[in-house]
Order: sequence, then structure tokens, then C-alpha cells
Amino acid sequence: MTSPLSSSPPVSGPSEAEDASVLDLAAVVPVVVVEDPAGAVPLARALVAGGLPAIEVTLRTPAALDAIRAIADEVPGAVVGAGTVITPSQVAECVAAGARFLVSPGWTDVLLEAMQASGVPFLPGVSTASEVVALLERGVREMKFFPAQAAGGTAYLRSLAGPLPQARFCPTGGIGPANAPEYLTLPNVGCVGGTWMIPADAVADGDWDRIEALAREAAALR
Repeated sequence: MTSPLSSSPPVSGPSEAEDASVLDLAAVVPVVVVEDPAGAVPLARALVAGGLPAIEVTLRTPAALDAIRAIADEVPGAVVGAGTVITPSQVAECVAAGARFLVSPGWTDVLLEAMQASGVPFLPGVSTASEVVALLERGVREMKFFPAQAAGGTAYLRSLAGPLPQARFCPTGGIGPANAPEYLTLPNVGCVGGTWMIPADAVADGDWDRIEALAREAAALR
């Protein structure tokens, strides 16, 4: 079986982005925690305008599904996904809400089966070589490396590149503008996930211009 991300559904926007892997859409995937769904659309528009079309909305708040739905409906340039997906029922709910990809902090056989059956690309979370090998056995080659810094950071990923070159990662957790460039130089890293371009005070103030500027800086890291 091929990688679930190698046949992503067509994304809205420039034709060259169509059928691209989520790992290749931009250098950074913003990891968004939405408290108020009313702010989801202007936030997503700012991120897309700054060059970050793939947006991971985490299922950490009651507003998450409404935010995914609003972004999917109202921000045509966005490729909105759902993060912190940990149950099969969440897989179904997120896809129904319009999620274009799924991200989990870890995986089990039950969760993996649900994500594979969902029809959308997904990034199961790993933090050990054994987990990577287990996913490769199941035909999955693109994964989330989490928690990146705590699990060994760039040194660990670099050590995986030799014996497991077919695996590609989106490292997330403890990554910011200072260390993101080092991750992005690794041959087995397609992009990184982070929150630094979404400061809480900017979101609270509705300072979308600031978020767009930070997104533009993040997009330029690769």
C-alpha cells in the first residue's frame, strides 16, 4: 500500500499544489487551538495569505469541529485538517466537518484502521523507531514525530534517516523559529508543526496582519 499522503485530495488554490502531500504544502503547518469559532475564518485567511495553507485545528476545545467546518466552507485557499485525533469516532466527525487531513499524537491498530478507511490523508504520531517500523509494515510512510524535542529532536531524526530512509516526518512539539530551520534541513523532514506564528495576544486582539506577517516569515524558512 502506498503512503496515505501520497494521494492527497486536490487542494484549493494554485494548480501546482494539487495532489501534493500535506508534508510538501509549506515549510510549517500551524497547529491551531480554537477557543472561539468566530475567529477561525479570519485566522485561517491570515495564515493562508502568509503562505501557510495547511492548517491543523486540534480537537482540544469544544469549538474545534465548528472551526474546521467554517474554515472548510469559507476559506477556499486553506487545506484544513484535524489534530489530536485519538478515536475512530473523531475520525468520522472530523471528515464530516470538512477536514482534509488527520493528525494523531500516537496510533493504535484500531485508530489506524479508521484513518485508513477515512479516505483522507493522515499523519499518525510516532516517537520511537519501533513505531516507525510498524507503520512502514502497514504501508504508511509519512508520519508525525511527536513530541519532537522531548523525543530526541533533530539528532534522533537524523539517526533514523540511515536505516529508515523511506519514512518522512512532520516533527511537532517544542519547535519554534530558532530550531525549525535545523529540522527542515533533514532529508526525512517534509515540514514542521508549530504555534509560534499564532501568538495568543494577536488572536485575542484580532491582529490578523501580525499573524499574516509571522506566517510569511515561517513560510520563508524553506
